[in-house]
Amino acid sequence: MKILVPIKRVVDYNVKVRVRRDGTGVETAGVKMSMNPFDEIAVEEALRLREKGAADDIVVVSVGVPQAADTLRTALAMGADRAILVQSEESPEPLAVAKILKTLVEREKPDLVILGKQAIDDDMNATGQMLAGLLDWPQATFASRVEKTDDGLTVTREVDGGSETLSLTLPAIVTADLRLNEPRYASLPNIMKAKKKPLDTIAAADLGIDLTRRLTMLSMAEPPTRKAGVKLGSVAELVEKLRNEAKVI
Repeated sequence: MKILVPIKRVVDYNVKVRVRRDGTGVETAGVKMSMNPFDEIAVEEALRLREKGAADDIVVVSVGVPQAADTLRTALAMGADRAILVQSEESPEPLAVAKILKTLVEREKPDLVILGKQAIDDDMNATGQMLAGLLDWPQATFASRVEKTDDGLTVTREVDGGSETLSLTLPAIVTADLRLNEPRYASLPNIMKAKKKPLDTIAAADLGIDLTRRLTMLSMAEPPTRKAGVKLGSVAELVEKLRNEAKVI
């Protein structure tokens, strides 16, 4: 089985995000960037499927600026076999990314595409579903468990009331949730080996995909600063403040 794993370069989740002074977006200059955590989980799941003998080729792909190659090298150091970078100076919206991935799927012909359920920068949660729609492939979103079967995959996914189990035929799309696994750390020898693994670069314009943005950012602002808490001396004082100041009771 061949697995394609799309990954995204985002602001590291340990970094305190700051809004630009002009309110046009998040400040990324001089900020540590890393692989989207949900995509990292997707890479780990692909590696585990290979270790179980269910897969033999893992290809990672990213759409973005040239620096995204570093993120791809991280995935290669984790154990992926090769990487593809689709260069785009603009940050494509989910539909454009899904169209790019559709083109790559038609070229690479994977049996499974597994990606994070969403990116932590825009929280769109749309690329996987759009890709499944464009390809007309079965999909399982928010996966918390993936098992290979003779006929395809059995995927347990999280829903509002708990969880449900789906049976998918291949080829298919799976989006990974947080509880699917815990990603491994890349060892130093594997980091060195990753430098020699193939990484192909394609210009987004060469794929003939319309990257025109359909959404316009009007403004962005940080949430208002929360007032400092106060320490009360008794329950009666708490009730009095809830009734007369907060007016919630």
